[in-house]
Amino acid sequence: MDNIQRTKGLLPNQCGSSLVQTIDAPLHLVWSILRKFDHPQAYKRFIKSCTLLNVATTACGTGSVREVTIISGLPATTSAERLDKLDDDLHVMQVSVIGGDHRLKNYHSTTSLKEIEGGRKTVVVESYVVDVPEGNSGDDTCTFVETIIGCNLRSLGKVVEKLMVADN
Repeated sequence: MDNIQRTKGLLPNQCGSSLVQTIDAPLHLVWSILRKFDHPQAYKRFIKSCTLLNVATTACGTGSVREVTIISGLPATTSAERLDKLDDDLHVMQVSVIGGDHRLKNYHSTTSLKEIEGGRKTVVVESYVVDVPEGNSGDDTCTFVETIIGCNLRSLGKVVEKLMVADN
């Protein structure tokens, strides 16, 4: 992880931060993997499967809802998530957790991409805010969420970099 910065100005029962990962790949390739709301398991290693719940919304647009099945070993088995924003021009994706058998209540994340070094690399920034479960500390909650996000971002980098090698 290039950088983690805790979010200030949250309610006393919330925690949040922004994590930054630089990936040695062009933005269009990173975005092509990240933007697939219906296939997060392509790079999120803690997700076993994903099912769209409201298939009436085509092409996984804003408002789409997915249910993901979590791999065993984590303190959850499912999570229901809504795509709040998908901007292909600005390369921004916003997702909210709206249900599931876990403790991440009122979880919202924003992921954005920016190209650097003449388009040879991409900076991925994922910011989140979540309620701290009763009986837990904000530091423990943030550490848990940051560990998961950090693993996901590193995995995204590995997946994309493997694609680049395969294309060459």
